[in-house]
Amino acid sequence: MKFGITLANRGILLGLSTVPKLLALTDAIEANPALDSVWVGDALFVNQRLDALTLLGAIAGRTSRVRLGPACMGTFALRDPRVFAYEWASLDVISGGRTILCVCSGGGSGPAWNAETEAMGIPPAERRKRMIENIHVLRHLWTTNEVPFEGTYLRFGPVTMLPKPLQSPCPIWLTTNAGRLDSNQVGAGGSDFSLRRVGRVADGWMTHSVTPEGFRRSLSLIEETGRAAGRDMAAFGNIVTAVLNIQDDAEVAMADAKQYLDLYYGADYSRERLDAWGPIGTPAQCAAWIRRFAGSGCQGFTFRLATRGDAMTQLRRLTEEVLPLVQAPS
Repeated sequence: MKFGITLANRGILLGLSTVPKLLALTDAIEANPALDSVWVGDALFVNQRLDALTLLGAIAGRTSRVRLGPACMGTFALRDPRVFAYEWASLDVISGGRTILCVCSGGGSGPAWNAETEAMGIPPAERRKRMIENIHVLRHLWTTNEVPFEGTYLRFGPVTMLPKPLQSPCPIWLTTNAGRLDSNQVGAGGSDFSLRRVGRVADGWMTHSVTPEGFRRSLSLIEETGRAAGRDMAAFGNIVTAVLNIQDDAEVAMADAKQYLDLYYGADYSRERLDAWGPIGTPAQCAAWIRRFAGSGCQGFTFRLATRGDAMTQLRRLTEEVLPLVQAPS
């Protein structure tokens, strides 16, 4: 398995971190061969944070090894895909071809989400459909010159976009969320419809809060759908996003993680929800949580360091105390 870190770019607005601390954490990840990727959150008017694209540009300029991407690009359906195609291709060039664009429809339910889509002139029901069309726009502009595009929401005449991404194809992954507590499906995996969409459209898959069994079932459906559509799934990627808190006392770890995540997302998470979300506890408990996914088809994890304490200490404990236990022979 491969392991990455999801930076807390929302934490800047909440007083949980600072820009220098966030970038110092990036430098430590880049310097540590046990870690292979850096991810950042993305949002607009709900769960606001530093803009993902701007932050990834800053990270690209100070790294040379780690892969870079959003976990996930929740504003993707709200952005003009013609401009975004140009911006992301430029990021891929700046980074030396290290990007993974992981997109999701974003959005939720309630007044705040409705206000966001209304402000952008996009009905909430269109976010998923626009997400898929925007993917087609990006691939069109990245692979053709002087060819018109005609979609449901966007049409334009023959144009050429430069630069093209260094990667060909430049990977675009889709996110599907696992079942939620209120649907009695925690850990079950995404819906069959959304999973089949991943298989038909995406180059990779990101998910969270899924059991190893749910992951295996979901990945099998994705791969079967992709092959049925005539796609080569050999290079298909995947990753699980998770929260992480490592302490010598498991109850201290749980209390710290809950305090952090309740503040970060403005929620009141149950213990069951947190247990499903990621490894929280002693180094041995965290390693055991990760090792459950051996043989599931999971290629790796990216961890949000969910602590009100020192994130750099959590990073050190992950690489020095947890990952050696994960990688040790059974």
